[in-house]
Amino acid sequence: MAHSVRRDAPELPDFSLLKRLARDQLIYLLEQLPGRKDLFIEADLMSPLDRIANVTTLKQHDVDKLYKVEHKPIVSTSDQLCFLIRPRIKTVKWICDVVNADKAFGRFRRYKIIFSPQKFYACENLLEEQGIFGDVTTDEWSFYLLPLDDDIISLELPEFFRDYFLEGDQRWVRTAGSALHLLHSVYGPFSKVYGIGRCSKMAYESWREQVEEGEQRARQAEIGNVFLIDRDVDLVTPLCSQVVYEGLVDDIFRIKCGCVEFCPDVTSSDKSIKVMLNSQDKVFNEIRNEHFSQVFGFLSQKARNLQTAYDKRSGMNIKQMKTFVSEELKGLKQEHRLLSLHIGASESMMKKKTKQDFQELLKTEHSLLEGFEIRECISYIEEHINRQVSMVESMRLLCLLSLTENGLLPKDYRSLKAQFLQSYGIEHLLTFSNLKQLGLLVEQQPGETLTVMESRVGKLVNDKTAGKLTDAFSSLAKKSNFRALGRRLNLVPKSDEEYDLRVPRDMAYIFSGAYIPLSCKLIEQVLERDGWTGLEEVTRMLNGHEFAVTAGSNGSDARVKTDSQRIILVMFLGGCTFSEISALRFLGREKGIKFIVVTTAITNSARLLESMLDNHA
Repeated sequence: MAHSVRRDAPELPDFSLLKRLARDQLIYLLEQLPGRKDLFIEADLMSPLDRIANVTTLKQHDVDKLYKVEHKPIVSTSDQLCFLIRPRIKTVKWICDVVNADKAFGRFRRYKIIFSPQKFYACENLLEEQGIFGDVTTDEWSFYLLPLDDDIISLELPEFFRDYFLEGDQRWVRTAGSALHLLHSVYGPFSKVYGIGRCSKMAYESWREQVEEGEQRARQAEIGNVFLIDRDVDLVTPLCSQVVYEGLVDDIFRIKCGCVEFCPDVTSSDKSIKVMLNSQDKVFNEIRNEHFSQVFGFLSQKARNLQTAYDKRSGMNIKQMKTFVSEELKGLKQEHRLLSLHIGASESMMKKKTKQDFQELLKTEHSLLEGFEIRECISYIEEHINRQVSMVESMRLLCLLSLTENGLLPKDYRSLKAQFLQSYGIEHLLTFSNLKQLGLLVEQQPGETLTVMESRVGKLVNDKTAGKLTDAFSSLAKKSNFRALGRRLNLVPKSDEEYDLRVPRDMAYIFSGAYIPLSCKLIEQVLERDGWTGLEEVTRMLNGHEFAVTAGSNGSDARVKTDSQRIILVMFLGGCTFSEISALRFLGREKGIKFIVVTTAITNSARLLESMLDNHA
C-alpha cells in the first residue's frame, strides 16, 4: 500500500549539519559568559532548543539551572543570568524589570541576552530607554533552520503569518532571506529561483544582497532549483480538513517541533507518551502520506506480519534462537511498540471524527470547493454555529465559503456574522475585521460581479501607463478568483469520475480526490514550464509579483538532469500544512524528483485562524 520510491530518485542532502552549526554557535555564546549561570528560555524556544542541545549539553557548558520565561519576578540566586529569547518587546520589558529590581535591592549580577534568530533595533532601544543598556550584554543566536525530518525544515516562526500578512510587519523578511542564504552557503549554488508573492520577492532580494556582500566560494551543488511562495497566494488549502494520516495527527494531537504527545486514550495506559514523528519511525514513515481510509488496512497487515515474525521462534534450536534474539528481537519489539501507538492513535481519531459527523463536514467542504448546493452549505454552517460545535471550526467554514464564492452576499454576511457573534461572543467583532483585512472573510460589494472585477483588474494590469496596482486594489482583486483559478488549473477534478484512493492518480488524493492544492499545482506547472510563460492569466489573478531568475550555475550541462537538479527546495512564507508536504512527495515520486520543504512554521486551519483572533497575544 505504501508509496514506493523510484530507484533513480536522488539522495537528499544531510541537514544534520544545520543542527551542528546551531549547537556550536549556542555553546560559543554561552561560553562568552564564563562560569556558572542560570538560563531563562522563552517558552516557544524550548522545544526547538531540545532538538539542538539537550539539558546534558547545556550543563556541560556551565548552565546551572534552567527556567522558563514567565514574565514574573524570578527566584534565581545565581550571580550570572542568561536570557535566550525571541526579539519581543514584552519579553525585553520583563528583563528590564528584573534588572531594575536587582538594582533597587542593591544586588550585582551579570546579565546576557541572546536574541534568536536576530535582535531588532526596537529591543535595544527599549534597553536604553529603561536605563539598563550598559548593564547587559546582547548577542544573536542565528538559529534560522530546524530540520524536522529528512525533507522538512522549519524556521519555527508561527508569528510570521500574522505579523507580515495581517499587520504588514516586515521584520521577519530578512530572517527568511538569511535562512535561504544559509542553505545556499552550506549546500552549494542554486540553479534557478522561482517565486510568487510580494514577501517571496523581498525575501529573494534580501538573500541576493547577502550573497553579494559575502565572499563567493565554489562548491558542489546539492540543491538545484528553489521555489518561494507566499501563504496568501493560496489560503484555501490550509482551511481544508486534512485527511492524510500525518495531517490528521497534527489536527487532533498537534505536532510540535516534529513531536507529538499521545494521551492515555492512545497509549492504553495511565500516562501520556511523547513520540518523535519522522522517517526513523518505520511504521509512521509508511502511513504518513496515506489517505486515512487506507491506514487501518495497512496497520492490520503489519500486525499480522509482525505476529508471523514472532511465531518463527517455535521450532527453533538453541543456535537459531540465539541468532534471533541478538539480531531480530529488539527490532521487532520496537516495531511492535510503534505499531501499537499508531493503531491507538487511529482508533482515537476515528472516535473523535465520528462524533463530529466528519463525513457530513467533508461533504460540505467538497460542495464549497466544487461550487454546488451553496444554500445547503450555508444552512449547515448556520447549524454548526448555533449548536456552538467549535468556534474555530465555524470560522473555518465561513472563510472557506467566502474564499470559494468570492465573498459573501451582503445579506448572508450580515446574517452569519450576527449568528456567530451571538453564539461565540461579541468580543470577536475585531476578529471579523482581521479576517476581512486579510481577505479571508469578506462581503461582496454591490455591482462587483466576478466578470466585471476580472475585466477591470485585467485592464489595469495590461495598461502600461497604470504602473503599480495599489495595495488596496490588490487585496480587492485577490478575493475574487478561486473559481477562475480552479477552471484554469483544473484544481477540482470532475466529481462524476470514480477516484480510487488506493491508487492515487494525482495530488487530489490528499483531499479525497476533491481538490488539488493550488500551491502545489503552481509549483508543478512552473517546474514543467521552466518559468511562468503560459501562466500569465493565473499570475494576473494572483496579483503578480512572480519571478524566475537564473541564480547561478552548478557547472553541469543544463540538458543533463544531475542529482542536484532533481532536488527542488520549496519555501513557504507564512506556513505550510502536512497535506501540502504529502502532495509534494507524491508529485516528486511521479516526476522522479525530491522536494525539500522549508517553511516558516507548520500550520493548519486551527493555527492559522487562531492567529487571527482579536485577543491574540
